[in-house]
Amino acid sequence: REPSTWNGAGFKTRQKSHSSLLRDQSPTPSAIPIFGFFFTFQYLIPFPQLPPRITQFAARSRRRTLQPPLPPSPFPPMLPYKSIEEAAAHLGRNLTYAETLWFNYSADKSDYVLFCHNILFLFLIFSVVPLPIVFIQLLRSPSFDKYKIQPKVQLSTAEIFKCYKDVMLTFFFIVGPLQLVSYPSVKIVGIHTGLPLPSGWEIAAQLFVYFVVEDYTNYWVHRFLHGKWGYENIHKVHHEYTAPIAFAAPYAHWAEILILGIPSFLGPAMVPGHMITFWLWIALRQMEAIDTHSGYACICFLATLTIYIFHLYLCFYGDRDKIMSTLQIPLIHLKNSFP
Repeated sequence: REPSTWNGAGFKTRQKSHSSLLRDQSPTPSAIPIFGFFFTFQYLIPFPQLPPRITQFAARSRRRTLQPPLPPSPFPPMLPYKSIEEAAAHLGRNLTYAETLWFNYSADKSDYVLFCHNILFLFLIFSVVPLPIVFIQLLRSPSFDKYKIQPKVQLSTAEIFKCYKDVMLTFFFIVGPLQLVSYPSVKIVGIHTGLPLPSGWEIAAQLFVYFVVEDYTNYWVHRFLHGKWGYENIHKVHHEYTAPIAFAAPYAHWAEILILGIPSFLGPAMVPGHMITFWLWIALRQMEAIDTHSGYACICFLATLTIYIFHLYLCFYGDRDKIMSTLQIPLIHLKNSFP
C-alpha cells in the first residue's frame, strides 16, 4: 500500500505520479467517459498539472468504461475462401470472369449486407425506371397517346410528383424496414450466396418459375382485394389514381404491400437459387409492375410475357371474355397482344 499525504488543497491522496496513472489506466478509443475527452486531450497537449483528486477521478471513470472485446459478428463474410486461388482449388477449376467479379465484390461482405442490396435496387427502380414513361405522358404526343389506355385522362405534373413523394414515404417506412427484417426467411428457404455461380439457363428457368408462380397467386390475391371487405379496407388506396401512372405501381396500403409480398416470395421459396437470381427477380418483378401500371398498352416485353401467361391460363381454366370483363381489363389491348 502506498503512503498517503495531504496536498495543499486539503485533499488526501496517494503519492502516485501522473505518469504512473497514465501507464496503469491507459484509455481506449471505444471507452471515453463524460469528461474523457478533456482528460484524454491533456495527454496530447502539455496542460498544467491537474490536482491529484481530479486525476484519480478521471482514472476511475476510464476504468468503469472499459469494454470487453466485441463478440464475433453474427453475419460473417459469406465466402470462406481467402483468395481466388483457394476458391479455384476448392472448385477444381479456374473461376469464370463473372465468378471472379463476384468474389472480388462479395468476399468481405456478409450475406445480410448482400441481401440488403435489394433496398438500393428498389429505390433506384422506383425512382428511375418510371421516368421515361412519365416523360412520354407529359409530352402529350398524339403518336404515343394512341397507345394510352385512357387517352382522355391526363394527370398534372404536381399530381405525378405527389404520387412519387407518397411512394417514397411508403418505401422508407414500410418497404425498407420490411427488407431489413426479412433476412431470416431468405436463409430458411435456402437462397445462397457462394460459389459457383448459376448458369444463364439456370437463372432463366428459375425466373420463369418465379413469374408463373407469382402471376398465378397474385391473381387470386387480387381477386380477394377486389372483394367488398378487401377493397373497402385495403385496396381502395391503390385505386386513388383512377388513371394509372408508372409511379403508382407501388402506391398502396401498407397491408397490401405485406400481402402482395407473399406471391413475390413464394417462387424463390419453392425453387431457391442464388442471391444474384433473387436480385434479378426483385428488379424484374418491380419493372413489370411499373410497366403494367404505366397506362400504356404493352410497352415492354415483360408485360407481354405476363399477358401471354394469363392467356394460357384462361385457355385452360376459364372463359376469357368473362374473366376479362370481371377484371375490367380493356379487351381490345389484350386481344391485340395475343399471338
